[in-house]
Amino acid sequence: MTPVLMIEDDLELADIITRYLSSFDIEVTNTDSPYTGLSMISTEKKYKLLILDLTLPEIDGLELIPKIRAVSSIPIIITSARDDILDKVMGLERGADDYLPKPYNPRELSARIKAILKRMQPVETTSDESNTVFTLKTDDMQILFQGKALELTMAEFDILKLLIQRKGGVVSREDFIYDSFHIEDDSSLKNIDVMISRIRTKLSKIDDSQTYIKSVRGIGYQLIQ
Repeated sequence: MTPVLMIEDDLELADIITRYLSSFDIEVTNTDSPYTGLSMISTEKKYKLLILDLTLPEIDGLELIPKIRAVSSIPIIITSARDDILDKVMGLERGADDYLPKPYNPRELSARIKAILKRMQPVETTSDESNTVFTLKTDDMQILFQGKALELTMAEFDILKLLIQRKGGVVSREDFIYDSFHIEDDSSLKNIDVMISRIRTKLSKIDDSQTYIKSVRGIGYQLIQ
C-alpha cells in the first residue's frame, strides 16, 4: 500500500478518509499535531504524500508548509474549510501542490492523490518534447532536467512547461497566469516571480553552472536552452 500522512485534527473525518482510501491501496497515518507530523516527515522518509488541514492546534497549516519544505519535497494536498482565496494562493505559493476545499468527496481526494503520485513517478516512456537539457512529459505531468526528474508543484510545472513549449521565446507573466489552471487569475505578477525563483533553485541543485531561466526586463522570462 502507498503510505500517506495526514495532519488533521478532526479525528472523525480522518477516520472516514483513512478507511475510504484503504480501498484504493492507500494507507493513511493521521496525526492531529502539526509538530508531530513535521517530525514524522523529517525522520521517517517513507510517506509519499501529505494531506494537510490548515486550521490546526499549535500552528496554522500555512505556517507549517515552509517548515515542511525546509526538510522535505513531499507532495502536499491542502484540505480546508476556509474559503478565503488568499489561503489557497498562499498555500500554493509556499509549496503546496493542490488545494481541496472542505467539504469534499473522498473519491475526488483519491483521484487527486493518484494524479500527483503518477506525476512524481520516474518516467521511462518516449518524451513528448525534448531538447539537450529539458524533457517534457505532458501525459505524466513530469519534466526531466539533464535526465533527472524535477519535483515541481503543479503551478511550477505549468510555468516550466510553457517556457519549454515556447522554445526559447519570451513568456510574459500574464501568459503564465492565463495558461495555468493552477495559478489563480487574480494572482499578482509578483507571485510569478516567486515561483520562477523556486524553479531556478531546483534547477541549480542539479546544475548551477548557469541560469537557465532568464529575466526579460519589463516583459517576463525566457528559457535558455
